[in-house]
Amino acid sequence: MRPEERRAAIIAATVPLVREHGLDVSTRQIAEAAGIAEGTIFRVFETKDELLQEAIRAALDPSETEEKLLAIDADLPLRQRIEGAAALLQQQMARSVRLVAAVGMARIPHESHADRQARHAQHIELLSRLFEPDQDELSCEPVEAARYFQILALGGSHPHLSGGRVLTPAEITSLLLNGIHRR
Repeated sequence: MRPEERRAAIIAATVPLVREHGLDVSTRQIAEAAGIAEGTIFRVFETKDELLQEAIRAALDPSETEEKLLAIDADLPLRQRIEGAAALLQQQMARSVRLVAAVGMARIPHESHADRQARHAQHIELLSRLFEPDQDELSCEPVEAARYFQILALGGSHPHLSGGRVLTPAEITSLLLNGIHRR
């Protein structure tokens, strides 16, 4: 196995352990999960802390969710596209909340303001694609619809922000598309 592949494999094996055990995961547990000798970890990473930080970064990486969002069929009805996307964002939020609970907010790597803004803009652009096929039926531009959707989906999926009652993907979709006004 090439060094970068071994590094990625060790990180991938560590992520679920960090979610389950937090920072108390042992290098022995990591080695067993990765199918390697414990000493191999320290040939790839200088310290256990370096490995844990890389695992936390990997656990928070939104790439997998973004790929799944891109795979949502643009030919589906708008309601189905949004509900599917809401479910994906909820899964990402749940994973993130569990990770923060396991390791503590202080251990979460912080991005620069510029990096955070760039990532946010990229995410909004990705979400706006969900709305583009139906833009003639929207009361706002797809990019604004994406912003509203992100606010509802993430806020409604966070257990503390939602008052302990997380919204379902159907509720998020209905609230976004129909509002709260009785017709």
